[in-house]
Amino acid sequence: MAGPRLTSMAVGGGCACKLPAADLAEVLQGLPAVTDARVLAGTTGFDDAAVVSITGDIALVQTVDFFTPLVDDPFDFGRIAATNAISDVYAMGGEPLCALAIAGFPRDLDPDTVRAVFAGGAAAAAEAGIAIVGGHTIVDPEPKYGLVVSGTVRPDAIWRNAGGQVGDVLVLTKALGTGVVANAVRADAVPADVLAAAVASMTTLNREGARALRAAGEPHAVTDVTGFGLVGHLHELAEASNLAARLNLRDLPILPGVLDLARAGHVPGGSRRNREAADAYATFADGHDELLAAIACDAQTSGGLLAAVPAGAVPAGATVIGRLEEGRAGHVLVD
Repeated sequence: MAGPRLTSMAVGGGCACKLPAADLAEVLQGLPAVTDARVLAGTTGFDDAAVVSITGDIALVQTVDFFTPLVDDPFDFGRIAATNAISDVYAMGGEPLCALAIAGFPRDLDPDTVRAVFAGGAAAAAEAGIAIVGGHTIVDPEPKYGLVVSGTVRPDAIWRNAGGQVGDVLVLTKALGTGVVANAVRADAVPADVLAAAVASMTTLNREGARALRAAGEPHAVTDVTGFGLVGHLHELAEASNLAARLNLRDLPILPGVLDLARAGHVPGGSRRNREAADAYATFADGHDELLAAIACDAQTSGGLLAAVPAGAVPAGATVIGRLEEGRAGHVLVD
């Protein structure tokens, strides 16, 4: 690839470059509340996308997500970023309709590299059965790419991260560890097969996971796992459901090679901040495996769906990782 590595051109990468949850809450504090009756899901909860009523039978799902490079291959960067953005529509129970690209690139970045990023995004959109119909670009010293995605959902079929019930089991549809792999990429320390497995996961749409959830019976609560890590997003789901959650570290699905990379010190700064933040709402059992705790807090990019489902409705291909129970709203007990 001509020129510098993409990952060397940005301070962070992927969803790990998100503004920390506590910082985001602080800057949003005091902003006017959304009062439009057509808004079925908006800024008042922790849902993954906005939903606005169009008619009694159809609602518009809208989301935006973009970030800096977490891999050096520009085509894969585009595919990952687009897949990640589209996933928010599936997490709301919807189907994507179309997308707009949002991007920033250094003026002197090789045009072939920029073209490859856009091509990767187009490939992911095509896989989802939609088109990227336009977009906007700016000059930016750090490369950034993502999508604004529009989709549709029936108003009576919206999936929310609230609604979990006591006794629900918690299921996860993808393995964890993409943040650790991305950090190892920046250090040029990731084996090719480990990187390939992570890229394969991050470029897999959550479409099949959503279909499996629906086939097993409508889930009570759903979100996707991204920059705040599994524990952070589980905290949001439990809090929105007014319940506590119990997470079993030993049951977590983990991508190949991730534990070795984490053991070697490749846990990114965003994941470490997630782990520190978790102490405010999670209790880690005495003698817990701190390496597994780091993975549970790892900032994911294009992660899987996390859902609360009845015990008899575990979807095919998903891993049971815990349950919801009575307790302080949002408290996560980590065993």
